[in-house]
Amino acid sequence: MSNAAGQIALLVEKRAAAAVQVQTLGRFQIWVDGNRVHEKEWGRDKTVQLFQFLVTARHRRGMHREQIVDRIWEDLDEKAGEQNFKVALHGINKVLEPDRKSRSEARFIARQGQTYQLNLDEMWIDADAMEAFIALGNQLLSDDPGAAKLAYQEAITLHHGIYLPNRLYEDWSSDERERLQVLALGATITLGELRLDENPLESVRLAQQALLLDPTWEDAYRLEMQAYLRKCNRPMAIKSYRQCEKILAEEFGIEPLPETKKLLKEIQSI
Repeated sequence: MSNAAGQIALLVEKRAAAAVQVQTLGRFQIWVDGNRVHEKEWGRDKTVQLFQFLVTARHRRGMHREQIVDRIWEDLDEKAGEQNFKVALHGINKVLEPDRKSRSEARFIARQGQTYQLNLDEMWIDADAMEAFIALGNQLLSDDPGAAKLAYQEAITLHHGIYLPNRLYEDWSSDERERLQVLALGATITLGELRLDENPLESVRLAQQALLLDPTWEDAYRLEMQAYLRKCNRPMAIKSYRQCEKILAEEFGIEPLPETKKLLKEIQSI
């Protein structure tokens, strides 16, 4: 097994080795020791909210309880907010460790004083796995494009949709949602570019997949144009440009980039 293949295999294996697996992309669900946690097991929505917030803040150093309460339940007074936190934290621990002894230290929620954060060593989170595959693909891109394609494909396979769709209107989730979408779009387009010569129709599919995520993503239109050109389908390539032109004008009042216009001229000159 090559070093690159070994790195990919290790990232794949991390999922099976984790005690808790968390899906955040496309829908929210978790598995504990291989068993899916059903919605009713969470009890109250505030329990899910707190867990999802901790997932979203997973790469920050431990956050103080007051900060967490202020971000999730900013409309509540201090006493009600603290009560929500207490009930929700108890609910999370009950879901993740139903057999934990009273007053024993929680396995998955690390606490230091009044600060809390997830114990990521015990968890697999799809968003982190996707990002790790993309980072590996970027690392391999120059020296081993074949392995890079495998890494990008693993990343794209994990991206089932937007981050925490049930929290679309929560301010605390918006930055992470946008960040992950940009990563997914970049990986999708890069994989499409890598496959242009070997399988242009797959590149068309990947371009269209990117446009489902963001219909204004100009890189996707260029990829689609290039792929149709390789299939000697000038009408569809030009149609892709016209759609790009229309969407950008409607959404932002702007024209396509010079490189997109240059590609159109190349297509028209053939």
